[in-house]
Amino acid sequence: MSRLKRIAGQDPRAGFKAAGRDCGTSVPQGLLKAARKSGQLNLSGRNLSEGKTQRYHPIVSSVRKPLAQETSLFSGLIHDNQLTSLPSAIRELENLQKLNVSHNKLKIFPEEITNLRNLKCLYLQHNELTCISEGFEQLSNLEDLDLSNNRLTTVPASFSSLSSLVRLNLSSNQLKSLPAEINRMKRLKHLDCNSNLFGRLYLLNWAEFPSCSLLKELHVGENQIEMDNKLKSVPDEIALLQSLERLDLSNNDINDGPSQSESAAETAMTLPSESRVNIHAIITLKILDYSDKQATLIPDEVFNAVKSNIITSINFSKNQLCEIPRRMVELKEMVSDVNLSFNKLSFISLELCMLQKLTFLDLRNNFLNSLPEEMESLVRLQTINLSFNRFKMLPEVLYRIFTLETILISNNQVGSVDPQKMKMMENLTTLDLQNNDLLQIPPELGNCVNLRTLLLDGNPFRVPRAAILIKGTAAILEYLRDRIPT
Repeated sequence: MSRLKRIAGQDPRAGFKAAGRDCGTSVPQGLLKAARKSGQLNLSGRNLSEGKTQRYHPIVSSVRKPLAQETSLFSGLIHDNQLTSLPSAIRELENLQKLNVSHNKLKIFPEEITNLRNLKCLYLQHNELTCISEGFEQLSNLEDLDLSNNRLTTVPASFSSLSSLVRLNLSSNQLKSLPAEINRMKRLKHLDCNSNLFGRLYLLNWAEFPSCSLLKELHVGENQIEMDNKLKSVPDEIALLQSLERLDLSNNDINDGPSQSESAAETAMTLPSESRVNIHAIITLKILDYSDKQATLIPDEVFNAVKSNIITSINFSKNQLCEIPRRMVELKEMVSDVNLSFNKLSFISLELCMLQKLTFLDLRNNFLNSLPEEMESLVRLQTINLSFNRFKMLPEVLYRIFTLETILISNNQVGSVDPQKMKMMENLTTLDLQNNDLLQIPPELGNCVNLRTLLLDGNPFRVPRAAILIKGTAAILEYLRDRIPT
């Protein structure tokens, strides 16, 4: 009898206590039951190492059969451990669609993964991979692949067989080029090659890239090689990427641009990396970008650089801003997208409230505990991200912005929501309240039938129980409606 069959015949909880003795953390017995119901197996952050992987073979094996019968969606989370290999039983999870084994110590691409033909999302970032093994091309259904922060020196030509790939992250490796065959990835929309060893940009076989007609985001920043240690030129072929919306060439040394636009060649691509203003982003992408500078204020030259150009997006994230830059109001007739995340904002000034064309606002990771009533004037706002701030309640003004479709306010101290006011927000489809201080969920929230995504995990309330939450938004709303007093 094979070892796998012997394990499958054992008590599915076998090995749990042993794991607890060795690593100081036992796997909850409810984990298996939840995995069977939800199709999600979470073994992340359990300090699992190579010697301990055998102990969770029974867990993987015991969920395999029920999942095949009950659901086609299965998510495996084994990230943030100390693994140098994966359990062989993983190859049996034929319906696995998402696998996260990031932040481990894998040096060799796990052969077990090549068996998972239904895999759509694979996250292998922050490991110690030096190469990608044969058989990888069999994952023809893969849509999202993250291999960032490894030690890869080459990408095999067989990558081209990943014809379903939409997102590919190869950043922070040791790559000097990409294979020309990558042009066969017709569905590729997002490609991140930041922080590698690419020299001049043509080494990326740009002549082939126009075949990737759907490519929307291309990141090739922080590439250092050759005498000047900087990327030197952008070839004309880049102009053929007609779907391209974002091109990241940060921290390079661009001296010339696509010949298709003389003005772009003269102004967009002449500034060295030391320049404080990304003129290329202003002219080509309509973005005013002064992010990740750790600046306490935005220099006037940044706003002066806009001149007569149209700006639709502002990105001042990852700085040390304590207040909204006043000159943002100069762009109030144009800007629809503002990112002020990862700053030190403790209040929102009226300048922001004057951006009446604003549809997207990112304020996460600041020190905010309130929003001004004047934000009610943002009559086009659709998405607001307030996660990782200091809110103790859902700001009252949000209930009066009826265009809002998405409110993200996780990881705060929110203790209550008003279901009656929220019901009036007929466009609201996504509400993220994870990791707050909600002691109870008002049953009337179930009447917010337009909600398609309601996230409540990580709060101290007792009901709905985890068994309900894990079933998804529709089940949560139905449960809440059933508890409304008659």
